[in-house]
Amino acid sequence: MKFLLQFFLSVLLAASLCAQVKEHGRLQVKGSQIVGQNGQPVSLAGNSLFWSQEQGQFWDARTIKWLKKDWKMQIVRAAMGVEWGGYLDHPDRERAKVITVVDAAIANDLYVIIDWHDHRAQLHTKEAIEFFQDMAHRYAHSPNVIYELYNEPIGDTSWKNDVKPYSEKVIAAIRAIDPKNLIVVGSPHWSQDVDVAASDPIKDPNVAYSLHFYAGSHKAFLREKAVVAMNKGAALIVTEWGSCDANGNGGIDRESTAEWMEFMRKYHLSHCNWAVSDKNETSSILVKGASPKGKWREDQLTEAGKLVRDYVRNWSDAPQVADQR
Repeated sequence: MKFLLQFFLSVLLAASLCAQVKEHGRLQVKGSQIVGQNGQPVSLAGNSLFWSQEQGQFWDARTIKWLKKDWKMQIVRAAMGVEWGGYLDHPDRERAKVITVVDAAIANDLYVIIDWHDHRAQLHTKEAIEFFQDMAHRYAHSPNVIYELYNEPIGDTSWKNDVKPYSEKVIAAIRAIDPKNLIVVGSPHWSQDVDVAASDPIKDPNVAYSLHFYAGSHKAFLREKAVVAMNKGAALIVTEWGSCDANGNGGIDRESTAEWMEFMRKYHLSHCNWAVSDKNETSSILVKGASPKGKWREDQLTEAGKLVRDYVRNWSDAPQVADQR
């Protein structure tokens, strides 16, 4: 009898840990926090897919299902490439990849970020509006969906003159169809100037700002900018981070990564690691030739992949240290 009770409790616990959208509901901004339907801060851990036009083989429902099952992923980011052979050249092909991932995320009770993965999005406002209108028509009913309007504005891009006006136009188009789902906006200098955005915020009650970091390159100075932004009332979400240098290479900086993990726990920040990829660079979680269907053995994970898997599998707001294998 005791064994049966313990088994039943373990099943309930596993179910509660795996439940995401059913538990938290539609995410909303409340002050400088992203909260669930009960009004409490929600901190999710997950993965970002690589540029869709380069690593599209992993934009597969079986990959999403495996990351949910084995990595305990709670949120996935669909980084749809816009330039360089992406959406601008092949809109139907790239849109289909996004739909595959979003539908798989919904089927697996995951949050999913639809990311316009562009460095010069203000030059493609018309195309972005058309794309997000399509996504809103498809998914306005779904609390799983989050819209990310601008991946990483390049260094010489202006918040006031470029990013904010572009974002306001795209937000207006989305809100005409979907008034409720969370929208995420980038900021200049590769989504690091969140303090600048917080000083001149977008007037929408359910907008958060993306903070991107790579542990080898970005240290305390970027966390200080994030704290300034939050103190000004901005809600942040880390839609992309890496354990290496900002160029995707260099060594794994475990110490800096651990500092960032504790920072995100402290402030209840959700995050997606870059990237589900077998490209030959440090930030990829998979070795070359890994299956696009998931079911990866440990020897098919890179050093970064093993580290990130430990963090994602064991994510909570409570202080902890990832397995240092």
